[in-house]
Amino acid sequence: MNIIRIGTCVPGQAAEKLLPHLIQAGFECVSLNFHMEFPEKDLSTYWEKVRPLLEDSPVQVSSIGFYCNPLENEAQRQTLEHFIDNAHLFGTHLVTTFAGALEGQPVEKAMPRYQEVFGELARRAEANGVRLAIENCPMDGTWNQATCNIAFNPRAWECMFDAVPSEAIGLEWEPAHQMVQLIDPLPQLEQWAGRIYHLHGKDATLHTDRVQKWGVFGACTFAEPRTPGYGDTDWRDIFHILYSKGYEGDIVVEGFHDPIFRGEREWAGQLHALQYLTWCRGGTQKSPW
Repeated sequence: MNIIRIGTCVPGQAAEKLLPHLIQAGFECVSLNFHMEFPEKDLSTYWEKVRPLLEDSPVQVSSIGFYCNPLENEAQRQTLEHFIDNAHLFGTHLVTTFAGALEGQPVEKAMPRYQEVFGELARRAEANGVRLAIENCPMDGTWNQATCNIAFNPRAWECMFDAVPSEAIGLEWEPAHQMVQLIDPLPQLEQWAGRIYHLHGKDATLHTDRVQKWGVFGACTFAEPRTPGYGDTDWRDIFHILYSKGYEGDIVVEGFHDPIFRGEREWAGQLHALQYLTWCRGGTQKSPW
């Protein structure tokens, strides 16, 4: 089995500033991500900007991401198609995104539109040798009032994979997005590992005392996003499941969320996550046997 690489998410427009530091720090791969807007001329032009920073380093591009609502926004859907068509420029076969939603409507209401849009996107991905990994982020939505991503719950995944059964579509998963729903992430990872193509390295801390005192309807934050190594999840268990299931993707730290290790402490948190996840993985040395 190939070793699971440890990388980090890079905001697309900050790549030129951040990549030299990430390479020097020892991250093994990066995910280049854009959210709702792609301000560059095109991916070919963008690649020419970041290519010189990567070509003489061992760091590879794990994925390119355009997180959007392709069910309602035609321009965003076309941009997502552009990412699928041009992922090869970056040496990756993985595009990460949202599943979209019908804003303010229940998840079920979006399924006919999801089937139409992602049926076409799956065929496009298959033709390009690309896989789409849909993030499991609620984006502050609920089952009855989704925002821009219906793919936050396993019940939705069952509907999605039934509507579009193509293996070109899978998940970009992290425990934090499930913990905020009070879902135990480890049994879920065990069950769904075969459809998980990419992992975000983001954890959470659950405050059950706050749930018992204030409930879960927003009066108090009861699940705080954390950098791996500071949250509730033992990532040795994550790696155990991934190795057991033959996972062949990467884990990329999704920073800029931790309530403590952010701002001036962001870099310290990112470095700790790299060291911690590398330790949980079992180091980087190849066996001599």
